[in-house]
Amino acid sequence: MKKGRIIKLIGGQYTVKDEQGKNSVVKPLGVFRHQEIDPKVGDIVTYDDNSIVAVDERVNALIRPPIANVDQAILIHSAKSPAFSFFLLDRFLTLVEHENITPVIIVTKIDLMSESALEELKQTMQYYAQFYQVYFTSVHQAKSLEIMKALLVDKVSVFAGQTGSGKSSLLNAIDVNLSIKTGEISKALGRGKHTTRHTELLEVHGGLVADTPGFSKLDFYDMEVEDLLHCYPDFSVLSETCKFRMCLHINEPGCSVKKAVESGAILPQRYENYKLIHEEIKAQKKIYRKK
Repeated sequence: MKKGRIIKLIGGQYTVKDEQGKNSVVKPLGVFRHQEIDPKVGDIVTYDDNSIVAVDERVNALIRPPIANVDQAILIHSAKSPAFSFFLLDRFLTLVEHENITPVIIVTKIDLMSESALEELKQTMQYYAQFYQVYFTSVHQAKSLEIMKALLVDKVSVFAGQTGSGKSSLLNAIDVNLSIKTGEISKALGRGKHTTRHTELLEVHGGLVADTPGFSKLDFYDMEVEDLLHCYPDFSVLSETCKFRMCLHINEPGCSVKKAVESGAILPQRYENYKLIHEEIKAQKKIYRKK
C-alpha cells in the first residue's frame, strides 16, 4: 500500500502523486458509493496499483471547485478595470473563512491606477492588513510577481475573485509554462467557464494550484446567520465584550462592534457589507423554509 495526494480527476480516473513524486492512475473502490465516500482532488489517500482503498479525514472541502485540503485561497481583486469592490471582497472573505481556508488578498492591475488613487486604496487596505495578508501586484512588475511565487511554496492554493480581475494573466505571469487562456471566465459573476473539463492541481513554484476558475459559488445557502460571527476576525475579538453572548451585531443593545464602527475602529463599509450579507442569509433561509 502507498500514500499520496490526488492531483487530477478526469473521466472517473484519479491521478495520485506519492511522496517520491511518482504518479499513479487508479480508480476508487466500488464500495465507496455505498459508503458515500467521494474522493476529491487534494485528498490524501491510501492506494495500491489499481485502487484507492481509503481516504484520510479532510481539513476542508469545497464543492465548486471540488477540491479538498486547501491551504489558502488567493483572492484576486483588480484595482481598476473592473473597479475594486469592497463588497465582493467581503463576500469572498466570508465564504473562505466559513470553509476554514486561509485567505490571502491580492490587488492586481495596480499599474492602471494613478499614484494618488492607489495610495488611497492602500490606506483603506491597511485595515484589512491587520487581519489578512494583503499584496499589491501587476503582471508588469517583476518584484510583485516574486512575492506571489513565494506565497505558493508548499501550499495547496485556489485562485478566486472578481470576474475580469486577471486571475489567468497573473498565473501565466507567475509561470509561463501554464499557458492558461485568458478571457475564458464567463461574464456571469462567479460562474466560471474554463478551458479544461477536469479538476487538477498543477505544480507551480513549489506548491500546488487548482487549475479551475476558482469559486463558482457566491451564495450562502449552507450558512446560518450565527456562522457570520466566526467569519469576521475583526468582529470576533470585540464580540467577547458585547452585552449578549450571541450578539449578532445588528439590533442588540450594548454591542461592542457597533460602538467600534461609530468610533472608526471598524471600517463602516465593512460593517455595512456584513449587514447586507446577514440580510441575504436571512432571506435565503426564508425562501428555503417555504419550499
